[in-house]
Amino acid sequence: MSARILVVDDEEIVIRSCVRILNDDLYAVDSAPGGFEALKKVDETAYDILILDVMMPKMDGLEVLQHVKERHPEIDVIMMTGLSEIQTAVKAMKLGAFDYLSKPFDPDELKLVVNRALERRQLMQENRKLKTEVSSKYRFENIIGSSPPMQAVFGLIAKCAPTNSTVLITGESGTGKEMIARAIHYNSLRKDQPFVTVDCNTLSENLLESELFGHTKGSFTGAVANKRGMFDVANNGTLFLDEFGNIPLSTQAKLLRVIQEREFRPVGTTTNQKTNVRLITATNKDLKAMVAEGTFREDLYYRINVFPIHSPALRERRDDIPALAFHFLKIFCSELGKPVSEISEGAMSLLMNYGWPGNVRELENTMQRAVILSSDGIIRQAHLASIIDNSPRLDLDVPRTSDELKRIKKIAREKSVEEVEKLFVQETLKRNASNVTRSAEETGMQRTNFQALMKKYNIRVRDTEYDDGEPEPI
Repeated sequence: MSARILVVDDEEIVIRSCVRILNDDLYAVDSAPGGFEALKKVDETAYDILILDVMMPKMDGLEVLQHVKERHPEIDVIMMTGLSEIQTAVKAMKLGAFDYLSKPFDPDELKLVVNRALERRQLMQENRKLKTEVSSKYRFENIIGSSPPMQAVFGLIAKCAPTNSTVLITGESGTGKEMIARAIHYNSLRKDQPFVTVDCNTLSENLLESELFGHTKGSFTGAVANKRGMFDVANNGTLFLDEFGNIPLSTQAKLLRVIQEREFRPVGTTTNQKTNVRLITATNKDLKAMVAEGTFREDLYYRINVFPIHSPALRERRDDIPALAFHFLKIFCSELGKPVSEISEGAMSLLMNYGWPGNVRELENTMQRAVILSSDGIIRQAHLASIIDNSPRLDLDVPRTSDELKRIKKIAREKSVEEVEKLFVQETLKRNASNVTRSAEETGMQRTNFQALMKKYNIRVRDTEYDDGEPEPI
């Protein structure tokens, strides 16, 4: 769609020139001979850009600019000024004008400033759209979790989100701690301000301080330019410090000061900077135990543990597994262009009964692999090979006594050994084209012993060297 532009000037020759320069397939250009006419047109038509002369009778350009910015702040205004009106043009910029052109200007100057205004409009529209989409994504109704543990989490988010309280999110890796942090931010009064994430586990002590507080050029080797710290970048918004339990003690002391004083000092300076951030931290470690061990400051622990939220492991919220599985199924079908719409009963049973040590992140990866492997529009048990070997033994009872535990552990060990033996035989035969004699020789076993293993696991092949017409027994 072409941009709609309104040219406002009391000189007809200026209007005709602007219309001639801009009136092509890219722009739809209207004109008005004065301020009152311009305001009427602006109220009636959705314009993208207003090209406005400063010096006009009855109502000058500054008055028009003020009215337009009050009633239609989304319109970009470009002022036209004489060479003697530069101070007025500067005042117009302070009142919200996008830019100004000094008369006389050539066609390329006009097109350049109009294009710049349109590019900025497009970026701002895309940014607003992205913010809306992100904010919508983290509304409670769009976060998957109907199980009681997740409903409890949602209740805590709803209570703390409107406040500025510091939040500590605990839970195993892959449970969605960052998702909870984002939900807090996008349901808070700071939702239109930055949400900044720092992974405290990936940076050395010096780099972490530089990342958090910033540094000046030359403050250390490799500091070739000034760098803003995340406490500055996240100002008025939310700073999310992930893997908080990995922060060194020396940095913990500096963080404590920031939390207490609401100011920080960039590396290499002696000047403090103010910050107004909401702090959310997350960890998969037991900070209380670390305090007892002396590896985490007790005063910092109490400073960040104002409003604790525990993110439950996936095995603690099994009722959410089907919804999560279908959610990831839909995502990866779209990404991979594959029409997979079902999960077989056996596959779903496997998903429901697996322990998920990697939590939601592991489920996501498992579903992606399953979609890739599926060829008939259905996710089956065979497509979940990555978790089959680690699935719980449903034929084993949960022990209640020490003796039962020993018995079941023995059974589990025997089953694990059996699986290894079976794979050992199958892979050896595969490498040796199902020749039993060569397979036994390769492994250093007697042929009879190797055959005994084959018989134990009911593996039958035709040995081409000693073929008596019958399948080899297992």
